[in-house]
Amino acid sequence: MILAAKIVIAIVAFLHLYFLWLEMFAWTTTGKKVFRNFPKDLFEPTKSMAANQGLYNGFLAAGLIWSLFIQDATWQFNVALFFLACVLIAGLYGAISVSKKIFMVQGIPALMGIILLFLSHYL
Repeated sequence: MILAAKIVIAIVAFLHLYFLWLEMFAWTTTGKKVFRNFPKDLFEPTKSMAANQGLYNGFLAAGLIWSLFIQDATWQFNVALFFLACVLIAGLYGAISVSKKIFMVQGIPALMGIILLFLSHYL
């Protein structure tokens, strides 16, 4: 079960590295293809805002990646749980404030990671 939890944590981390790249480095190019409902004329003026969001996504990815290398099982559990919970909360907020699709892409994988983490830690 711990292997499944670590795989999901790695997937969530990879997703957030992708969000970092998209928002920090490809906002005005690939971002236009990904966020089709966002007005095209607003990509350039919101470039620094998107980069700031990308930086936060990078911090989430860094925390999740860090959790994979922690040797102490209790600390590994706590750090992974904290960062997965941050991602889940961000996914919930995004679903409420922007689009339910955000919860599907961000929240569901984080929730799966949390469930697997608890199952691996307590079973």
